[in-house]
Amino acid sequence: MSAYRTRAAALIPLLLGLALAPVAQAEVLRQNVPAQSLSAARIAALPEGERAAWAAYLDRSHTQALVDRATLAGELPAGATVPPAPIAFGGGLRFIPLDQTAEWYASDEAKTLADAVVSFQTPAGGWSKNQDRRLARLPGQRYSNDAETMELNPENFDAPVDRFWTFVGTLDNDATWTEMRFLAKVAAAHPGADGDAYRASVTRGVHYLLNAQYPNGGWPQIWPVEGGFHDAVTFNDNAVAQAAMLLEDVVENEHGFDFLPDDLKTRAAAAVEHGVAAILASQVRVNGELTAWPQQVDPLTLQPSSARNYEPQSVASGETTDILLFLMRLPHPSPEVKTAVRAAVAWLEEKRLYDHVFEMTEDDGRKLMPREGAGPLWSRNYDLVTGLPIFGDKNQMIYDDVNEISIGRRNGYSWWINSPQKALDAYVAWNAANPG
Repeated sequence: MSAYRTRAAALIPLLLGLALAPVAQAEVLRQNVPAQSLSAARIAALPEGERAAWAAYLDRSHTQALVDRATLAGELPAGATVPPAPIAFGGGLRFIPLDQTAEWYASDEAKTLADAVVSFQTPAGGWSKNQDRRLARLPGQRYSNDAETMELNPENFDAPVDRFWTFVGTLDNDATWTEMRFLAKVAAAHPGADGDAYRASVTRGVHYLLNAQYPNGGWPQIWPVEGGFHDAVTFNDNAVAQAAMLLEDVVENEHGFDFLPDDLKTRAAAAVEHGVAAILASQVRVNGELTAWPQQVDPLTLQPSSARNYEPQSVASGETTDILLFLMRLPHPSPEVKTAVRAAVAWLEEKRLYDHVFEMTEDDGRKLMPREGAGPLWSRNYDLVTGLPIFGDKNQMIYDDVNEISIGRRNGYSWWINSPQKALDAYVAWNAANPG
């Protein structure tokens, strides 16, 4: 037998094996793990020099939670019927416009809405989320409305400790900062005594943001803190950046916040600086190289944290976009900010996916599919080690293919997005204005 035939014969079993091998299937990479709460035990394990500030923060949070509960209970006389929960709207805040004319904010319609918004402010100074604010909150009516839909399941990372007292003051779904910006606009349109209630409400809101800020500069999703992933420093929904941007406007006397006292402006300036430091410290490094940002990070370690069952520890393109847009609006970016921005932009450029769409199919929900000329798209989440796209499901499993997760979860979450292009577009002018 010739040498050629010998080699060919040896290849036959290999070729047959390849032909008969099953088509590659999506892989379950691992199971998601729950985030850790901020707790006294964890604080006690910190280096001695860090404990006092964190212990004071947790004590302030617990004290405020008791005040919030007692205040609500005191709104009704003993034996009175408690009103039903506020009307809920899923997916964010509605009916609180931030884009109207000055004349509209001076109108009776705006003033009536502002009165209702003020009625929903918690004693701590924040607001809950997903509510119809056109009707004022009644005495004794809960500040939040999610209780009846909450799943009491210990396997659900989102299950509350007390479903009738959750999201009582939050930055989730654009809450708190939206109300504050709206009330500032109405207050500016009512410079006399009839605007005093709105200015007082905004002032309480600024105190809320200052009190809620962690000693390391981040903000939790909910304050007073509630436990679980809600205690994480939250970049999701642009929570940290929106809090910092509002306080930045307080410092700069912008967008109706010029009435606030100088001592609050001084504290707000320090809070913004501290918030930027937390953002920079949370940027993920892989093999020593800066990449981008997670959806949320642990409050004490600033390491990537999970959130809901299907939201794993990851580097996140959407949250990175929001943070970049915030950092690029800073008037005098430090060398550290410039380095962080350039590294994250390079990461987004590397992760672009072309010639694909994430769209509804006729019979199998949304899927990632090839389409020539389409894109760019970015996966919402990337693995911290491999840098590859990852996708979670409600069963806490993490997959490497979005098309293999359950149809309900595929349809109910933005797994592939195009919003990072906004940051890349903004970077062109920013880079020209910030050489070096």
